[in-house]
Amino acid sequence: MKIEEVILFTNSIQEQKQFYKNVLEFELILDSTEKISFKTGKSILSFQYKETFKSSHLAFNIPSNKETEALFWLQKRVEILPYNNKFISDFKSWNAKAIYFYDADKNIMEFIARKNMNTATDSEFSSTSILSISEMAIATDNIEYIFNTINGMKSISIYDGNFRRFCAIGNEDGLFILINKNKKKWYPTMETAFTSDFIIKGDYNFAFKNGKIKEIS
Repeated sequence: MKIEEVILFTNSIQEQKQFYKNVLEFELILDSTEKISFKTGKSILSFQYKETFKSSHLAFNIPSNKETEALFWLQKRVEILPYNNKFISDFKSWNAKAIYFYDADKNIMEFIARKNMNTATDSEFSSTSILSISEMAIATDNIEYIFNTINGMKSISIYDGNFRRFCAIGNEDGLFILINKNKKKWYPTMETAFTSDFIIKGDYNFAFKNGKIKEIS
C-alpha cells in the first residue's frame, strides 16, 4: 500500500516547522501560515492549522539494517520513548525493529526497520535515509467499521490482528494501524489513545474526521 501524503492537524505550525526542519532536518517543501509540508522519502508529511486537535501516531520506514544507527542519530536530537527500558522495540512476528519519539505536538512518531523488505544500505543514516511513511494509526471504538469502509474503497488485506483490539491492514509498504481505543493504549507510552483527525492520499484517499471516513478525490 502506497502512502503519498499524510496531513495531520496542529495549532502550532511554527513549533512543528522548527522541530521537523531544524531538529530532524527534514526537507521543507511547503511553507505557509496554514500548512507546512516535508519530504519524507517517497511520501510527504504535512501539518495543517486547526485550532483544536488530538495527537496521533505515524511511522516511517527506514532501511532494514539501520535501526541502531537511527537510534544514535535520534538520541542527539530527541528523547527516545522506551518500552521496558529498551530504546529499540523488537517485533519478532513482524521481523522488524522500531524506535519511538514525540514530535512538538506529542504525536508518537516511529522509525521502523522491516527486515523482510531488504532495503539495507551502506550509507550513513540521516534524515534523507527515510524511505516513506509506512503506518497511519486510527483509534476508534469500531475497528470492523473502519476496516469495512476502507476495504469498500479498494480491497485491503489484514496484515495482523483482528477486529477486537488491534488490527493492522495493508502491507509492509503501508499499513493502517487500527486500535480499539477502549481496549488498547498507544505503544510504547501506554497513554490513552484519542480519535485523531487526518487526511491521507495515495492508494487510499480519504479524510478521517470525528471518527468517520469520507473518501476524497
